[in-house]
Amino acid sequence: MPQTTVNPTPEQLRQFTEEMPTTRLTKLGNTNTTTKVLSRSAASTYVVGGPSSGKTMTREEFNVIAAKQDAYIAEHDMLQVDGFIGNDPEMRTAARLTMEKAFANIAGMQQKLYFERTDGADPTVHVIYTPGLAAPGYPDDRCIAVDLENNVTRVLNSDYFGESKKGGLRMWNNIVYNKGGLALHAGLKVIPTSDGDKVFMIIGLSGTGKTTTTFTTQNNSKPIQDDFVGLMPGGHAYGTENGCFAKTFALDADFEPSIHGAVTKPNAYLENVYMDQDGNVDFFNENYTKNGRAVFEMKDLLSYEDAMNIGTVDYLLILNRNENIISKTARPFFV
Repeated sequence: MPQTTVNPTPEQLRQFTEEMPTTRLTKLGNTNTTTKVLSRSAASTYVVGGPSSGKTMTREEFNVIAAKQDAYIAEHDMLQVDGFIGNDPEMRTAARLTMEKAFANIAGMQQKLYFERTDGADPTVHVIYTPGLAAPGYPDDRCIAVDLENNVTRVLNSDYFGESKKGGLRMWNNIVYNKGGLALHAGLKVIPTSDGDKVFMIIGLSGTGKTTTTFTTQNNSKPIQDDFVGLMPGGHAYGTENGCFAKTFALDADFEPSIHGAVTKPNAYLENVYMDQDGNVDFFNENYTKNGRAVFEMKDLLSYEDAMNIGTVDYLLILNRNENIISKTARPFFV
């Protein structure tokens, strides 16, 4: 009979991941999993009803997807991983990932990004993920069905971890907005100055250097959050994740020592990073994909600061891809 393993330990998830035929061990001692899907599938993502800037589906269509997935789950071993998105009691959101066990690396990666939750309560946001189940009739036979009314996201036929991470954060974004705040694709860091610590928020599209800027260590600065933050009236910012899903292409120890050090620890999860037959990792090789990734915990960085320990945001930095425009901080963000 198929079983669901509830909240497996990190050691169990690591073991399940090593048993995957698409996973190899690197000489660094961490796992490297090769996926068929190499990035998030925006063309296959649908929101029930609306409003949405992308595609939508009806409640009836969602129910068909849900029934198909539930029938599949009844015949397959699954994993359940519980945690919090965010750790501040005023904003943290109970989350759950229900994951097909055959793709255990995704559960292991998500567990590292969640903050620990042991209350056993039902989740506020729930991602249900079956990479082995195709969705005929949808682009690439793949479907990410998002129900913001009930905070459930169902992922079919994608083995890329980003759908798990984004699935939870997308629903969390909606919760923050309904509480009167803004959920921003942004990094957050604190920089010591002669006038005290200053909090910088760094906004930018993927690939503009947001993670690199957030994790630089100049002036003894410390990263707080890498990817999404909730900004509430008055300027207080809330963190979301206990780790980072970092791009690894061209990762250089000389230029990004903190990220490189975390990524090369044995407990990091690698995804689609090039490695040779002897297990040597090459972050500069893009033969398979330029979108190699790694998940690590904040504690594995050279240093970091907990979002609960900081004040309001002082400065806003905007990064962009247009080389003819120089982004700068024009003035304090909140005065």
